[in-house]
Amino acid sequence: MRQRHEFHVDSVCYLDDRGKPVEDLPPQAEDTERTLAAYRNMVLTRTFDAKTIALQRTGKCGTYPSVLGHEIIGTAIGQSLAKTDVFVPYYRDQAVHILRGATLPELLLYWGGDERGSAWKNCPQDLPIAVPIATQCCHAVGVASAFRIRGEARAVVCCVGDGGTSKGDFLESINLAGAWHLPVVFVVINNQWAISTPRSVQTGAETIAQKAISAGLPGHIVDGNDYFACIEALDNALERAHSGKGGAVIEAVTYRLGDHTTADDATRYRGAEDLKRAWERDGIKRLQNYLHDAGFWNPDKEKALQADCKRMVEEAVEVYLATEPEPPTAMLDYLFESLPKALAGQRERIQAKYRGGQS
Repeated sequence: MRQRHEFHVDSVCYLDDRGKPVEDLPPQAEDTERTLAAYRNMVLTRTFDAKTIALQRTGKCGTYPSVLGHEIIGTAIGQSLAKTDVFVPYYRDQAVHILRGATLPELLLYWGGDERGSAWKNCPQDLPIAVPIATQCCHAVGVASAFRIRGEARAVVCCVGDGGTSKGDFLESINLAGAWHLPVVFVVINNQWAISTPRSVQTGAETIAQKAISAGLPGHIVDGNDYFACIEALDNALERAHSGKGGAVIEAVTYRLGDHTTADDATRYRGAEDLKRAWERDGIKRLQNYLHDAGFWNPDKEKALQADCKRMVEEAVEVYLATEPEPPTAMLDYLFESLPKALAGQRERIQAKYRGGQS
């Protein structure tokens, strides 16, 4: 006898491109203060992003990955996580870091090449930014395993790009999460590009969320430019994880509005029309329109917010640029618990040369 197995992955969107509700909004929309706080974080993140790109262009910061197009899903993640949860990021999660308590100078230090920017003072258990593709997924299930072994009602959220879901690290991690019933939520930010490889070439799966099915996890698709769709999905997934029901995979569909990093030129592999259409679906403008139509926002509030965000970013830049750099010996001091003998002499020579240069 043959059995037929059918699978379904839901896809959720509440606001159209102009910010008009297309169906009844979820309960999260009733919390106006939370929604306004989300909008403010999105604007702050975008302001910070523009300034950091400018710093890189003028030689005051290292290679930097723009967060344009990711502010909505990142804000939803940051708001949904409990303080006791652990966030496992990839390299385009600035909106989450800000809500988790990472300071703007810390973020600038990291992208300026100073590892002190990885030592989050306000969220010390969150993992550092991960530039290698999908390796952080393995770390996420490790942390979630510790929570389960200890019997702690805590959860992990791990971010990964659409390209990262083709790596064995991701596939093995979701398999372990399903097999061990771990409290970990994987948020796949499908921005349509794995550097220069389009989503249509990067995987043959109709959706990325359906990859969760093979691991025994629920998979969900949300419009990554729709704040209410994102916050509902994150709230529900984390409630499920906290209550011991296991993890989930959320695919947030958006578009990378900037270059892959400041070392990239996206005009070499994508057309201007595609980018123009993506900007028309901008999630920040969509939420702003919604708030304005609902009577919660106006041009005066927008002007004040823009000025406040600019001030906060400029103050952070001043702190960053005034931070005394670490000595060159720091590149060896934090690699090992005990420095190997083979490197001890090298460190002494570096230190001697540095002291000579200081005199």
